[in-house]
Formats: sequence, C-alpha cells, structure tokens
Amino acid sequence: MTTHRTDTTNDLLAGCGGRLRQAREAAGLSIDDVAARLRMPARIVRSLEAEDWSRLGAPVFVRGQVRSYSRLMGLTTAPMMEALVDVGPVEPSRLVSRTHTPAAQWWAEQLGRRLVYIVLTLFLVVPAWVATRQHLSATVADAAPLDLPVDPAGKAVQRQLPPAMPRTVVASMAAVPSARPPATEIVIRTRGESWVTVTAVDGSSLERALVPAGSERRYAAAQVAHLTIGNASAVEVESQGRNVDMGAFARANVARFTVSSDGSLVAAD
Repeated sequence: MTTHRTDTTNDLLAGCGGRLRQAREAAGLSIDDVAARLRMPARIVRSLEAEDWSRLGAPVFVRGQVRSYSRLMGLTTAPMMEALVDVGPVEPSRLVSRTHTPAAQWWAEQLGRRLVYIVLTLFLVVPAWVATRQHLSATVADAAPLDLPVDPAGKAVQRQLPPAMPRTVVASMAAVPSARPPATEIVIRTRGESWVTVTAVDGSSLERALVPAGSERRYAAAQVAHLTIGNASAVEVESQGRNVDMGAFARANVARFTVSSDGSLVAAD
C-alpha cells in the first residue's frame, strides 16, 4: 500500500520529460522506436525526455514536439502543456488582412507584375521575330525569277528551281518559346493545429503564428523566401497548382522550404 502511494506521488511530481519517459517505458518502447514513429532524430527524443529545451529551438516548436510525443503515448495533451513550466508561451503574431491593403499599393503591385510579364515576353519574342525576318529576307533573295530564258528556236528553257523553304520557316516559328507567367500563390491548409513561419524576400516576417485546425493561408510566391511548418503531418501545402508531398520535406515533423525564383518549393538546408 505504501509503495503504491509513493509511485503515485512520483508520477504527480514528474515533469513533462519524466512523464514521457515513463509512458514510453511502460509501453515497452525504446527511444529509437519512438524516433522512428514520430520521424524525429533520436537526439530530439532524448532532449524531450531530459527537458533540454535549448536544443529544440523556439517555444512554438518545443510545444509541438511535446504534443506529438504525448499523443503517440496516449497522454492527455493539456496537462503536458501545463507541465512545460520552463518553456515560454507562444506569442501569436498580429495578422494583417489583405483586404486592408491600400488601393494605391495594390495597383502598384499589380502594375509591377504586368510589367515583368511584358518585359519577359519582349525578351523572348523580339529576338525570334528578328531571326525570322532575316531568314525570310534571305529566302526571297535566293528565289529564282519567274521569267524563263528562251532559246533561239523560241522554246522556253526549263530551269531547275531551288527547293522551297517554307518548311524551314515553319520550324523556326515553332521554336519560339511562349512566355508563361509563374505560379502566383502558395496555399497552406491545416487539418490540425500547426505553427507557421513565413519569411519575405527582404528578410521581414510575413507571418509567425500558431494556426488552428481548419485554417487556410495564401501567400504570393514572389514575396516568400522561406517557409517553415510545424506538425507537418497535419498540413497540406499547394504550390503551382499541385499538392506538395510533405513527407519529402519533413524532419522531426517540421517541414522547411525555400521558394525558388519560378515559385516552386525546394527543401531548405
């Protein structure tokens, strides 16, 4: 009877890391087993159980990793969050609605994008048009005259005409590439609570917040340089009109992206 009370007291006094370790050992799992199931490095699992938060990054990432570990072990997440006494609270960033963008700024952005498309189109089409004109001029200069010479007997002399060139002209026209505008948006949809950090091309923060389940975020691809998503298994990302395979980017259930110049997502180092 005394032993049972002592064990109960130890459970109540155990910190967040101690509860996770006790739940893992009770389930007969090793640290490597947990790391494989959560897709985390084993060192992160050890840091969680040792409550070495300094190795796990910002508070928002620490809480997300503890939440994932707790769910795997079947623990109630609310008491585990309360046990994180040494981890600072998550401060959601102030979200700015796009509907409040000044009209002058919106028109300037739209005009700037259209000017970029026009310049790209001219850069591709004008050289092809000049080359085509030069080719047509050379073809006309090499063409034989329509008047055929006449021999002394009054009969027209048949002249071998050079082969026609329109097929070459058509091939040259077909080689002209078409200017395609890049994808304009990156879409994030959450099935579960997640944390999102979006960095602009100028280094400023577009968003850094804990996003609830059932939310959707849209960002102009031309404005985004880096994107970090926590609890990646509960998030869908769409880029260039196609869904992104989060499993190819996620490490320890955190996905990090870099946005290339054409709007596509590549794995961040």
